[in-house]
Amino acid sequence: MKTQLTVKKIWIYSFLIIAGVTFAAPFVWMISTSLKPNSQMFSYPPQWIPDYLYFEHYIKAVTDIKFFTFFQNSLIISCLSTIGVMISCPLAGYAFARLKWKGRDTLFIVTLAVMMIPFPVTMVPLFVMFSKFNLVNTFLPMIIPTFFGVPFFIFLMRQFLKQLPKSLEDAARIDGCSEFMIYLKIMLPLCQPAILTIGLFQFMFSWNDFLQPLIYLNDESMYTLQLGLQQFRSAQDTAWGPMMAASVLISLPIIAIYFFVQKAFIKGISFGGVKG
Repeated sequence: MKTQLTVKKIWIYSFLIIAGVTFAAPFVWMISTSLKPNSQMFSYPPQWIPDYLYFEHYIKAVTDIKFFTFFQNSLIISCLSTIGVMISCPLAGYAFARLKWKGRDTLFIVTLAVMMIPFPVTMVPLFVMFSKFNLVNTFLPMIIPTFFGVPFFIFLMRQFLKQLPKSLEDAARIDGCSEFMIYLKIMLPLCQPAILTIGLFQFMFSWNDFLQPLIYLNDESMYTLQLGLQQFRSAQDTAWGPMMAASVLISLPIIAIYFFVQKAFIKGISFGGVKG
């Protein structure tokens, strides 16, 4: 029996190591390329470790484009949209998980159905709507919708809230708490792992989003980092070194945030997918 368990663990860890190396390889190559001089960038066979560290690409990455302006724009959109989902989605999830009201299950099914609609289907109607409100070429089309909830995050919050014992809210009602106070004082603190999880997901999505800024932003001073990266490309050539250096710098905030909230992220995912 112990031999079978040992063999099973060896297979599991071997698979995880191979998968980890496979997923990490592109990121390691990006870092390696950002530190190579142009003469080594396309050498064959590929050279993973440069002969010397070449930091000129990083200097060009922040000087050839308006890097810090684009960084600020990305940060504004990502932070405000993250705040939006962290306010709206726990409220909607609580209503679906803990409250009983007519049409609740039907509306929840509709919410799940919305998840299956790809963004290109709604892209044109949304653009027409925001243009009629004169919101094109502003950050608001990428921020306002998050304050009305994101279906996947509502689903995740609902699943998490269904795990919490009903005795908590019953005891609070006996003590005279209103429904909103039960949510605010009892349920919300217990939902911290799930809230941090959806916050991380939304920040990553907004930070890496290319299509929505491309649609809504026309003024270069309002570009995000993802749009700014395209300025390293031209009809004749692509500045691969500065582009890779800028990509590394863009990845750092996501990595830093993940390391700060990884425990809550894992807990939120594990609790959110257990029970229907």
